[in-house]
Amino acid sequence: LLFSDMDLKPDAKRKENQVMRTRINQKLEESGERERLKELLRSRLQECGWRDQLKKHCRELISHRGLNNISVDTLAQEITPKARASVPDLVKKELLQQIREYLEKNPI
Repeated sequence: LLFSDMDLKPDAKRKENQVMRTRINQKLEESGERERLKELLRSRLQECGWRDQLKKHCRELISHRGLNNISVDTLAQEITPKARASVPDLVKKELLQQIREYLEKNPI
């Protein structure tokens, strides 16, 4: 069975994107920018009440199931999708803008 160029392009593009993400993460890590961005994210999530909402949801899950009937791993698996989905768009946009500005000043 032969594959057309069209069939290979999505995989090649995906691989290229993965390589670029890896290079960006490496540059952010090496420069210390990643840690600064993480701290900015923590701060913004605290300011908007996201952490408090998440804590409340965790307490509700534990209360509903019982402390002895839920593990930390299970709690993390259940809370992660909600946590990611509930990050405010403004926080996401600000973080993305900060990354873009850093990459403009520090090209790969």
